[in-house]
Amino acid sequence: MIVRKTLSLKAVYQFAGHHIGWMTAWMLIVTLLYHFTHWRWITIPWLPLSVIGTAVAFYVGFKNNQAYDRLWEGRKIWGSIINSSRMFSTMVKHFIVAGELTKEEMGDIKRRIIYRHIAYLYTLREQLLAPTQWEHVSLQWRFGTFNQRRKNQLLAIAYKEEFDEIESKKYISDEEIKLYENMVNKATQMLDMQTSDMSLLFRKDCLNMMQQVKLQDILNDFYDHQGKAERIKKFPLPRQYGSFSFIFVAIFVFLLPFGLVGEFNKLGGNAIWFSIPFGVIIGWIYVVMEMIGDYSENPFEGLFNDVPMLSICRTIEIDLLQMMGDKNVPAAIKPKNDVLM
Repeated sequence: MIVRKTLSLKAVYQFAGHHIGWMTAWMLIVTLLYHFTHWRWITIPWLPLSVIGTAVAFYVGFKNNQAYDRLWEGRKIWGSIINSSRMFSTMVKHFIVAGELTKEEMGDIKRRIIYRHIAYLYTLREQLLAPTQWEHVSLQWRFGTFNQRRKNQLLAIAYKEEFDEIESKKYISDEEIKLYENMVNKATQMLDMQTSDMSLLFRKDCLNMMQQVKLQDILNDFYDHQGKAERIKKFPLPRQYGSFSFIFVAIFVFLLPFGLVGEFNKLGGNAIWFSIPFGVIIGWIYVVMEMIGDYSENPFEGLFNDVPMLSICRTIEIDLLQMMGDKNVPAAIKPKNDVLM
């Protein structure tokens, strides 16, 4: 998630500046052909071109709205995970009593449940970051390599210290880790283990029936939140919307110089050369609109526009550890290069 209020020129260039080069070359080629060959037949009347541009703008706007809905829904899901985690932790802390267990055993099982929940959050985050074939990091050739490098710069370089810190903490035992080794969905199995502990506590008279039901309801909410996040991750924005939006923008940018050269030529003199910068500006605006939607439709791919899952996990971790009275509490995640992960 980008946290800077206004993007710097460097950030704008890194995001979409590379498109200026090929657009300048294309506008220049068409203008040179028109000016030196006198091929007046290559011009396109401005009216049909403006109709195409208006239609493309409406279509790209529709796609961007849907892409933003996916991004915002992803953030709402993780907001719900924050709220449910706090409720779950405070219930574990205050509902569970010794019953047939000693106070030491009761304290150990409380801590085990809370620690497992923290491990669950980081595990869910890792599962959601697994690349799918339609995401930018999975593209072929230069585009995929470029976005893989972007992702690596964020996850493996900028936040290396934070990830090393997470790796150094063992919130679940080695024996329990082995139980999850061959599981396809480790996060789901961790929630199942939580339910197993709740049942054990009920049998040991550490929870009454109402308290067990309340805690199980919260665990069921985590299944719900996880399922919603997995739906966004595993079901892309329908490709007919995403792909045709790109095609329509490409068609418009391709036709744009053929309409501009005729209009600027009517002004006389050397005005025809103004078709190059104006064509680049108009075309670049359309390309950037398309890119904004394209990079917003996948909120869990590990790039700069993602839901800041790492920061959210750390926020929950801090809250839960402090509830349990731990003194060794990690610091909150800080933005790196104006990006919060």
